[in-house]
Amino acid sequence: MFSDANIGSVALANVLSAIVCFLVCLIVIRILSSVTEKLLNKSAKIDRTLHGFVKSAVRIVLWVIAAIIVANALGVNTSSLIALISVVGLALSLSVQNILSNLFSGLTLLVTKPFAAGDLVEVAGKTGIVKTVGLFYTQLDTLDNVAVSLPNSDVTASSVNNFSREPMRRVDMSFSAAYDEPTEKVKAAILDAIAQDSRIAADPAPFVRLLEYKGSTVSYVVRVWCKNADYWDVYFDLNENVRESFARNGVAMSYEHVNVHVIEK
Repeated sequence: MFSDANIGSVALANVLSAIVCFLVCLIVIRILSSVTEKLLNKSAKIDRTLHGFVKSAVRIVLWVIAAIIVANALGVNTSSLIALISVVGLALSLSVQNILSNLFSGLTLLVTKPFAAGDLVEVAGKTGIVKTVGLFYTQLDTLDNVAVSLPNSDVTASSVNNFSREPMRRVDMSFSAAYDEPTEKVKAAILDAIAQDSRIAADPAPFVRLLEYKGSTVSYVVRVWCKNADYWDVYFDLNENVRESFARNGVAMSYEHVNVHVIEK
């Protein structure tokens, strides 16, 4: 009987069984791969950057399972094979530890989404606009148009300041006036400058208060709100408007200086 024939130390029946198992596994892998791809395309919650990784991971797992099934059909001791695969996997994971760290950090960023493409962020000591979030690197374009690639492990290990997430942003500034200028007069001049800019929100109301007494000047803190997209325009325009308002309202701007008094004897 053909089933009793041997090829080396493997029975022909086992070979035939292994071939059938391989063909079945091949069909199942193709079906499951197709199903996985369709599910990924239909899912709106999984980032498209993640699709290739998920499909590759599913295929690798399926082929490993198929190899174990075929080996078992051939009569090979699969417990030894599983142990070997585990040892190889451990050795491989240790050798590519940094790569895996960036990979899983990339997955974390794609799932948690602390920022998205187009957001202005400060992360890992760099400030820029997010260009792409990849599986291994996050790419930023700095404000002076320099492309920066940050390892994802560095991004997840540091705090992230996202300046684009909220629709409104507060502009914090300070201005100095001479000691001789009355407080209410200075505050009125600053509020007059604020009123000149329609981009500054009325609610929350602008905040202007005396902040501190310095060596040669009195400092006033100013806090106003505006749309996120208008932040820098409001910041620079308010600087110019306050200077013009001080001149218009007769408020003397001051600076740090030293008065020297000479006493004649």
